[in-house]
Amino acid sequence: MPKTSKKILIVEDEKPIRQALELKLSKAGFSITPVSNGKDAISKVSKQKFDLILLDLMMPEMNGYEVLAQLKNLNIKTPVIILSNLGQEEDIKKAKEYGAEDYCIKSNTPISSIVDKVKGKLK
Repeated sequence: MPKTSKKILIVEDEKPIRQALELKLSKAGFSITPVSNGKDAISKVSKQKFDLILLDLMMPEMNGYEVLAQLKNLNIKTPVIILSNLGQEEDIKKAKEYGAEDYCIKSNTPISSIVDKVKGKLK
């Protein structure tokens, strides 16, 4: 029986980044669900189980911190990796306090490194 691919929810409002992540992670064998805001992310995780969430912090409708708080309220324990251009130590600390497992600064992290990080978490 073929092994099912791991499901990743990409929550990113910047279309080029979202599409690049979707393309690279799909090629790496993952099943991808892309959404462009936090509200849609909460809607998806309420209906479907994911193995990992890649989450931007600065988005319309509901920011990443609000998404992390909602995940906690809904008792959803899916691992979250933050992808953000907020690189201040307090942003990283706050995201981890809210439950994020890891944090990548988009401008400093090539997509290939994000794919490697995802593979490391899900293997």
